[in-house]
Amino acid sequence: MEVRSESIQVRCDKLPAPVIPRTRLQLWFIRVCSSIVLWTCLVQLVAVGGLWHPHLMAGITNRMSQRVQLRVEEVRSLPPLLPARKYKSNGFLRVSCNGGLNQMRSAICDMVTVARLLNLTLVIPELDKTSFWADPSNFEDIFDVRHFIDSLRDEVRIIKRLPKRFNRKYGVIPLEMPPVSWSNEKYYLQQILPLFGKHKVLHFNKTDARLANNGIPLDLQKLRCRANFQALKFTPQIETLGYKLVRMLQEKGPFVALHLRYEMDMLAFSGCTHGCTEEEAEELKRMRYTYPWWREKEIVSEQRRAQGLCPLTPEEAALVLQALGFDKNTQIYIAAGEIYGSDRRLAALRAAFPQTVKKEMLLAPGELQQFQNHSSQMAALDFMVSVASNTFIPTYDGNMAKVVEGHRRYLGFKKTILLDRKRLVELLDMHQNRTLAWNEFVFAVRLAHEKRMGQPRRRKVTVDKPKEEDYFYANPQECLCGGTDCDELLGPGNSSKTR
Repeated sequence: MEVRSESIQVRCDKLPAPVIPRTRLQLWFIRVCSSIVLWTCLVQLVAVGGLWHPHLMAGITNRMSQRVQLRVEEVRSLPPLLPARKYKSNGFLRVSCNGGLNQMRSAICDMVTVARLLNLTLVIPELDKTSFWADPSNFEDIFDVRHFIDSLRDEVRIIKRLPKRFNRKYGVIPLEMPPVSWSNEKYYLQQILPLFGKHKVLHFNKTDARLANNGIPLDLQKLRCRANFQALKFTPQIETLGYKLVRMLQEKGPFVALHLRYEMDMLAFSGCTHGCTEEEAEELKRMRYTYPWWREKEIVSEQRRAQGLCPLTPEEAALVLQALGFDKNTQIYIAAGEIYGSDRRLAALRAAFPQTVKKEMLLAPGELQQFQNHSSQMAALDFMVSVASNTFIPTYDGNMAKVVEGHRRYLGFKKTILLDRKRLVELLDMHQNRTLAWNEFVFAVRLAHEKRMGQPRRRKVTVDKPKEEDYFYANPQECLCGGTDCDELLGPGNSSKTR
């Protein structure tokens, strides 16, 4: 918006010399005298205090100097602000993320990459508030907005909100659309970029898995990693509590983060009811029918379980952990929400591992109060603990399991046990039917997971079936080599391909 200034002509033959009014001069004199008196009193007070209470005054001055020193250290520790990338923006990109915290996290990284590819200005993403969890959190409630903007400023321009002149009330109607899933850069360059010739604002109303896992230029793959591992930093409130949880666990020794995805929404939508009562199975089915957007209604639980498509039950998880060699002294942190069936279903796990805890057991109710009814913020705490754990074990390969796995690979291939649920179901059933002795069960479980410990490997590519291939954020191999030869670290050749 342009502001025009109108010149006002004042006719005067002679400009008088500037004269300071007498009242202003008096005011300045009073201020100077008052400052001198106050500083004199302060010096006298410190001197007298030093004679009467030298230790007290020393403590005060030490604390003051420490605070100043801390402030200086904070300023020194701040990374230098990168120079902003200069480019002519082709338009504004608004995005509405859908799903839980970790699905949205991956989507945000993808949208940063798309904005960079198309030379767009990205508006801070909007988070999902209408999903099953109904979390009202905004981006700034979970992530550090200023850090996000500043750490990517050399790649893409990010703004907190659209300029007013591009809002609907000014007649600007954004083009709203979902981009095609698993698309490569050619789709965005050939199909999406031309749309900005007619529309200055595009609104992507779905963002889950809208960028391909493979076949993306290396610089864009690395930008996805940078957005994920460096730019998306949790708020100070979340980080403070998350680090406290990690510290409390580490003080007692090594610990396992068990992502026990045995929650009501997972069981209802997957149709997995193994171990549930008839009443619970019916309750889960009713819940599935309550949500019209969930297409699959009639599900045969045992068929899905036999295919390895169900999360392990708490009882099954206890047996598998024991078979893997974890003893009763192992600290187990349950990284999950409310377990379906509560304490009744956790009884076997706690009997086998008495040091099983959740965040609600470690923190005071007041500390978690600010996060109540904010599932994504609670999930952020579990995310931090899971990444920091000595061993991470997900009982289902959902979004959190995959994103944490990739984060732990990035941090040096920290131990992540990826359970082969299809094989485990066979072994568990044989053991519980007494056709497989405990020693044989233990041997078979360990053999099945020798090469599923988060070791370096190449991402599996399934041509034309992106849902069946390895997820980029679970194994971002392009970002893991560093100075090491990728063939030496991951094995020779390209990513393994299957058809």
